[in-house]
Amino acid sequence: MNTIEALILGIIQGITEFLPISSSGHLELVKALFGLQTQGEESLFLTLALHVGTALSTLYIFWTDILNLFKGIFSLQKNQEQLFAVQLLVSMIPAVLVGLFLEAQIAVLFDQNLVLVGAMLLITAVLLFVAEKVPVGTGSISFPKAILIGLIQAIAILPGISRSGSTIAGGLLLGIDRKRAARFSFLMALPLIFGSMVKSILDHGGAPQQLDLIPLIIGFIASFFTGILACKWMLALVQKSQLVYFSLYCFIVGGISLVYGFL
Repeated sequence: MNTIEALILGIIQGITEFLPISSSGHLELVKALFGLQTQGEESLFLTLALHVGTALSTLYIFWTDILNLFKGIFSLQKNQEQLFAVQLLVSMIPAVLVGLFLEAQIAVLFDQNLVLVGAMLLITAVLLFVAEKVPVGTGSISFPKAILIGLIQAIAILPGISRSGSTIAGGLLLGIDRKRAARFSFLMALPLIFGSMVKSILDHGGAPQQLDLIPLIIGFIASFFTGILACKWMLALVQKSQLVYFSLYCFIVGGISLVYGFL
């Protein structure tokens, strides 16, 4: 893995983590189409670096919300932030269970399987299209809705299912206000990302001593800055009801991936 390849993957990760087009799916497509070889510990720690970049870009965008959330949690009086925090925790349960008990089975799917990625991108396209056709909701997040969105997030572990796109679409289909749905979608992923990174590092006994850090740093920087831009853009797009354009994009790319995969 050289610095140019890491830069490309970092940009792809930063853009696609927040836009509803599946970061995992696009990373697999880029690796397959350009013959990028990422294996073993090199692949693992590059993936971690890219996800750290986008996770920190989420923290950067939502730092006020996160600060208010912590203030509410440690308040002596019951408040909406405490309720929201518990709802976030509840929403994470399905993805945590999938990650703990199906990790090996899921890892096999991340092997440049263009047919699987294409099929999942088509599912993402349908979700985004349907979500934009329902009446604009004004509802809030309840515990049943949080669990349902959490189930969607667990399914979105599959490469090609957009995590942000599917969870936001799920929120819109459940009648949740657009701003609330987007905020919940981005914040619910943060603890899972950091928890997954810590688990991966511990499972591998820390970073190997001879790991080339330059590509990791390049990938991290690229994913962080492109992630900030993409996150801001996505929040604006959700408010303007423009997800249907990404539905068309996912449909086209998904169809091409299927054809390419069967060739």
